[in-house]
Amino acid sequence: MRTGEPLPAVGDVLTALATGLWHWDTATELVTVDAEAARLLGLPAETTTLTQAQARARLHPVDWNEITGVVALAVSEQTLAEVRIRIMDEHGRIIRVVRSRSKPTYDRRTRSFRLIGTLQEVTEPTPGTPAGRSAVTGDWRRSREAFLLDAGRALAEARSTEEVLRVAAGLSMPGFSPAELAVFGVQGDQLTVIGHHGPELSAEPPFTQMPLETDYPAAEVVRTGRAIYLSTPEQYRSRYPVTWPLAAHYDRRSWAYLPLTAGGRTMGTWLAVFSYPVAFTPDERAVLATVARMLAQALSRAGAAETERALTDDLQRSMLPTLGPQIPGMRVAARYVPTGGGLQVGGDWYDMIPLPGGTSRTRDGNRRFALVIGDVQGHDVRAAGLMAQLRIALRAYASEGHRPDAVLSRASRFLHGMGGEAADLRFATCLYVEVDPATGVLEIARAGHPDPAIRMADGTVLTRPTEGGLPLGIDPDADYPTSRILLEPDETMMLCTDGLIETGGHDLETGWRRIRTILEQHKGDLEELADALVQGVHGPSSHHTTGPLADRREDDIAVLLLCRPSEGSPDAVTVQPPVRRTVLAVAQTEPERVAAARQQLRELLHDWAYPDQVDSAVLLLSEMLTNVLLHTDSDALLRAEVRGEKGDRRMRVEVTDPSDDLPHRRRPGELASSGRGLLLIELLAHAWGVDPQGEGKTIWFELYESDDSDIPVAP
Repeated sequence: MRTGEPLPAVGDVLTALATGLWHWDTATELVTVDAEAARLLGLPAETTTLTQAQARARLHPVDWNEITGVVALAVSEQTLAEVRIRIMDEHGRIIRVVRSRSKPTYDRRTRSFRLIGTLQEVTEPTPGTPAGRSAVTGDWRRSREAFLLDAGRALAEARSTEEVLRVAAGLSMPGFSPAELAVFGVQGDQLTVIGHHGPELSAEPPFTQMPLETDYPAAEVVRTGRAIYLSTPEQYRSRYPVTWPLAAHYDRRSWAYLPLTAGGRTMGTWLAVFSYPVAFTPDERAVLATVARMLAQALSRAGAAETERALTDDLQRSMLPTLGPQIPGMRVAARYVPTGGGLQVGGDWYDMIPLPGGTSRTRDGNRRFALVIGDVQGHDVRAAGLMAQLRIALRAYASEGHRPDAVLSRASRFLHGMGGEAADLRFATCLYVEVDPATGVLEIARAGHPDPAIRMADGTVLTRPTEGGLPLGIDPDADYPTSRILLEPDETMMLCTDGLIETGGHDLETGWRRIRTILEQHKGDLEELADALVQGVHGPSSHHTTGPLADRREDDIAVLLLCRPSEGSPDAVTVQPPVRRTVLAVAQTEPERVAAARQQLRELLHDWAYPDQVDSAVLLLSEMLTNVLLHTDSDALLRAEVRGEKGDRRMRVEVTDPSDDLPHRRRPGELASSGRGLLLIELLAHAWGVDPQGEGKTIWFELYESDDSDIPVAP
């Protein structure tokens, strides 16, 4: 063409380049093609209009699905849509492969696509090559990037070696797919198969255990850290004649051995085997090398996680004791759930300690034993280590025959002496209970730990306020007073760490309400109750409710349950209508325990029919305890009990003190600040009295639930 001459028509240029032109409107479902495009579709070489169904019949059905996906993607990204398509004849045979390039647009009003594009024949793939085997994607590079993103995400989410190998076996690489995959690892100076997808290797033992010096591609990759690509059997046979018979057994055509490198160290070899010849172009090698790097990182992470889990399991098994044989007259159950910390271990622990003989032996020959539960500050390896040492120290002090207060005092001194730098000082809460199986007497010393809870035989749950001291390790000279309570037949005591109460976004108040509900409503044996407590706070979301503190971090959980079954009863948390009873000491130096006594009485009367009577009982108890603390120099002892069937029960409240001075009625003036205690008791109680004793006296009152015709009400 000379300068200045007009340009040839677009159609003539396309015809000269053996390129056809086509137009497709999905709204009308019509496809218009020029003569060259018609020829490429296997039709007479003339301009024609086809229905969408007629055009679709000329294309491979798999490639038609590929077209729709590429077109939608091109519209969203405002780019060209490029697709390689296999053209079929009337008998379903592939006659050629063409490349289509088009500019699609989308009409929102008609919700249809319009495409104007070109068709051009490309070299037909050789039979057995990837293009001859499977559908050709619209944009190979884009498909490769999408594949690598998906593969990276799947491998990153795999949490175990088995899962990593399963993901690797399921990878479908764009344009070519291995018929067999294997992952080789290194154990000592031997190569071993740690994962495989394809024919079984059991018939060929040399593959599973092979010295690294062997003239085998996978071993050479481990030694050198360089990939090996073998495109043909001839290449394999000439380069590795010694081990070629092992590979020849499987009748493959191409092999790729890639190093699995993590942290600068070659940890193994990834093998991809193909049943057809592969040239291993730079693009194909890039894909394989990228997958190998991701696979190595995933295997390294999974191996580290499995090692960490194995360390955690061993650490937990070594630190947590078994409860051993059950003690006659008592039943014990325990649970530990690690929910915090990197290694999934923390500072929570429990223990059951047989106490030495002598005075510790009960009347029926059963030895006393001690239950211990505690929590070392922190959720790391140091907390776990301190917990193990503290547990050993407590066991040693208890085995020497010391009383509960002495055991905790010595343990506090021990933990304080282990403190390192000031920034890493740790403390621990602890609850130590010495149990007499014959009498049910529990002697309790507490170091900053939550109080025990008692589930009575009828399902009523009370917290038992006990005297306590500072957490262990804060003050080496701290005192830990001992409280004594009685565990009645068919009652269950629960000891727990704060993780059971506060897990799931709960504070102490809302968390305790949740635990109380589980304790009150559960019917079953002790082991089932332990499972229910853990499931209620740490199981699936269907088992528990989230607390008001949704951002509160999780904590470890330790639970100890002690049940004193009645004679002849099975090991079960029974529900019967027995006597409810609570006992609480109020010392002169602890007037704040008056509030704890009021709360104890309210919990004891939680299902009393008449709330006004409960208010009256709490008021009278407060008056009686306050009088002892104000008018004597001694401590007070509260005993409260409820007897009878629901609806016909009697409540009796007693306050005992060692003073011999008997109370007497007075007529206080209008402005007097005292002197109304007995008047209130006489007014509000159904019955009351004062019982002198050998030393001291007991003031008591009773209220009856059965008769509501004349219910005393607090003014």
